[in-house]
Amino acid sequence: MDIPVFILAGLLVHCVFLVSIFDIYFSSPLVHGMTPQQTPLPPPAKRLVLFVADGLRADSLYELDSNGTARAPYLRSILENNGSWGISHTRVPTESRPGHVALIAGFYEDVSAVAKGWKENPVEFDSVFNESKYTWSWGSPDILPMFAKGATGDHVYTFCYAAESEDFGAEDAAKLDIWVFDHVKSFFNSSRSNQTLFSSLNEEKVVLFLHLLGIDTNGHAHRPNSREYQENIKQVDEGVKEIASLIDNFYGNDGKTAFILTSDHGMTDWGSHGAGHPSETLTPLIVWGAGVNYPQKVTTQFFEDNFLKEWKLENLKRLDVNQADIAPLMASLIGVPFPLNSVGTLPLEYLNTSALFKAESMFTNAVQILEQFKVKMSQKKETTLSILFTPFKPLSASEQINYLKKIRLYIEQQKYDEAISLCKTLINLALEGLSYYHTYDRLFLGLSIAVSFVGWTTYVILVIIKAHTNLTKTIPANKKKSTLLFYGFASAGMIITFFLLIQTCPWTYYIYCLLPVPVWYAVVKEIPVIQGLATNVLSLHIGQSAGFLLVCILGIEILVFSFFYRSALSVGLLVFSGWPVITQLWIQAKTKALIWTLLCVLLAIFPLMPVVGREPNIPLVIAAGLLTILISFFSLTSLCKSENKYRDNEDLKVYFYQMFSVALSTYVVGSTHNSLKIKQGLPVMNQIISWMTLVFSPVLLLLSPTFLFERLFSILLSLMSTYLLLSTGYEALFPLALFGLMFVWINMEQEALQHYGLSLKPKLAVFNFTCTMDITQFRQLHLDDVRRSFFFVFFIVTAFFGTGNIASINSFDPASVYCFLTVFSPFMMGGLLLLKVAIPFVLVSCAFEAVQVTTQLSSKSLFLIVLVISDIMALHFFFLVKDYGSWLDIGTSISHYVLVMSLTIFMMVMNGLAQLLTTRRLGLPRRNKHHSM
Repeated sequence: MDIPVFILAGLLVHCVFLVSIFDIYFSSPLVHGMTPQQTPLPPPAKRLVLFVADGLRADSLYELDSNGTARAPYLRSILENNGSWGISHTRVPTESRPGHVALIAGFYEDVSAVAKGWKENPVEFDSVFNESKYTWSWGSPDILPMFAKGATGDHVYTFCYAAESEDFGAEDAAKLDIWVFDHVKSFFNSSRSNQTLFSSLNEEKVVLFLHLLGIDTNGHAHRPNSREYQENIKQVDEGVKEIASLIDNFYGNDGKTAFILTSDHGMTDWGSHGAGHPSETLTPLIVWGAGVNYPQKVTTQFFEDNFLKEWKLENLKRLDVNQADIAPLMASLIGVPFPLNSVGTLPLEYLNTSALFKAESMFTNAVQILEQFKVKMSQKKETTLSILFTPFKPLSASEQINYLKKIRLYIEQQKYDEAISLCKTLINLALEGLSYYHTYDRLFLGLSIAVSFVGWTTYVILVIIKAHTNLTKTIPANKKKSTLLFYGFASAGMIITFFLLIQTCPWTYYIYCLLPVPVWYAVVKEIPVIQGLATNVLSLHIGQSAGFLLVCILGIEILVFSFFYRSALSVGLLVFSGWPVITQLWIQAKTKALIWTLLCVLLAIFPLMPVVGREPNIPLVIAAGLLTILISFFSLTSLCKSENKYRDNEDLKVYFYQMFSVALSTYVVGSTHNSLKIKQGLPVMNQIISWMTLVFSPVLLLLSPTFLFERLFSILLSLMSTYLLLSTGYEALFPLALFGLMFVWINMEQEALQHYGLSLKPKLAVFNFTCTMDITQFRQLHLDDVRRSFFFVFFIVTAFFGTGNIASINSFDPASVYCFLTVFSPFMMGGLLLLKVAIPFVLVSCAFEAVQVTTQLSSKSLFLIVLVISDIMALHFFFLVKDYGSWLDIGTSISHYVLVMSLTIFMMVMNGLAQLLTTRRLGLPRRNKHHSM
């Protein structure tokens, strides 16, 4: 197979592997075509006021200050005297859009929303707002429009401030909440002189939604333990008190208003959210007003956490709910149909209504979820052959009728507790059934992908053995056998297609199920290679073969383990530090071996450090910048002293520009963070310098000479100037330590080549990346090249996890991008954070490119070994993906698989980028000098 065709095939196969996980585990759970279900009795409330304090943690609201006073006195008095309270448990991803969808629509959003940045509606859904007579909402332009767009008709009204107001560097983000409260007040005042609005406000089934983003913005900018965050809670408390009083007065204290205060997600101590840490998933819920239970006094209550004692609330009954349960609670309070896609269970303990109302509401809830189950079942039945269809037995058609009849009979007999209990059983069964049909094809699709995975990895191993080793002889192809083989696989493909066609399967199923056919055809075509390899392996010493295989397996397992425990990388690096001793390389290169060992030990410290972003440490970033400049001066001095007839003095200017760029970045980081500290925002000049550095540093790099060490040094300076701008702590030192080790690695590989007598040692000082190596000089692969490739994969994983667990969304610190922007922009911020992750990756890729070129290997051969290692890792993670257990486990397992698959695709791209960065040079007017190695 030609190299371009092979790379293209590899990219396509890996893209299929990556996308498959979303189809298998993350397809949209929503179904359409259900009948709306509504409680037949009059509701307790005419209107509902929903306050969502974005990013408010449960402990931040409920705990008392150091002097024993409540942080939110009004809300504290409500839960002690007027209403019910508890904790609302959110799910991963703990982001604003999925949180609001769970609260208002009653279902947990699937990952397809990520592609839209959780702003637009990737799928249509119903919500409490849509079912209401009128909804008025005030707040963020990121949240409000999606519920207006999803609504049928013109009855959901939004009032938003400008997106630019969401500035993490602003003086005080509490102004966002003050804006909301002020606009609500003026809205009610203006309604007195607007008869149409006044009569609309006096209708039943009205919702008022106040989205309060200040707490979240202050949490990101200053951390949840800051004075700003806690002051903002007090301001929200006062605002809620004023609005509640205003509304009660407006309606003449008619006692027909229900109030709910909650949050969409919490926040970690370091000011981020997105993952499943309790500080992110535990949010407050306080409900009071019409139809709501008063505080219930208890003597004892048991919860696994010890919050009740800390919060001095052990004697008030705590009523915990899942976040999606709040939607049916709101629907029940104002008597609107339950949102069609809601999977929440009505929390009856919050209701202060008759037993009949509770039973009828619970029955409505059960029928509404059962409706979804029935639609899901009929959809699956239509797309599956009747002989292959396995129904969900606990809820067969007869069982459904049985349950509904029993519940109705209990209600008629006034056995309300029994009716409610049976409703809960039916809800649980319907949810189980929904999950059963939602994951119906999972095993079948998973097996197809796994078979493709094994086939692809086998094929790559065969390509390596055939093209880059002497283990097999070229055997002429048997045309008759080849034709027979082709028709056999083509027939298998046609049979699979026919089966999928008659079941009207989605088009993606065709890709997943047909992919194993060409992959395994390519493998089976290479049977002579397999036979030749088997003969060679059998002739080897069994102990040696088994030992080599064991070391390979152990190495890959350490890599897999490092995704869960970063400290595994430290153990690996300490083992690496002993490599020169184990292989006796230190005898011929004592100084290099000593430096290698010291740098391995130094780099091993980083994975043991806490995850980046927990505690900003700007002096360390400045120190890293100064250290880079110091190292540059020493390197330039030695460069000037060395006599290289090919060097041009013009080249030195490029290094001085790059050093100036590093110095400028160091200044900008210190200056920006000082400015933000004193709440003066991001200085415009600093922002301009940051963006210019980002754009022009790669250009400066391409102006530098292409001699091996000089170009690598230039790459370090260019990347460091950008990396410093994205750093907030000790991670700024990481690229320096990593580059040092990469530099020594290139030298050590030369010693290894000599040690094994594979080739003569080239002069690295005058080695030029642009010298095209004669293809006849490429050597065949040696067992030591497997070790080389493993080193590369290990260093790549170290580059990823060295300063944090990037598999977890909450390890990203928004403060990293404050030199570039402070106004909330998820895609721009995400792009900059990904660039930060990629920079150490580029350093390792460029060093690996140097290793390949200087060890006289074609880049394809080593890269193929890397591909095999990463694919075996990916197969591990494919089987480790889970959709049960805690949401933290589920999220982590999926992000690990996505990460390792992206890594493989990314490495293909990086391979090309490394070649570009090492070999290309932008031409400036100068005297041409020629050099051949």
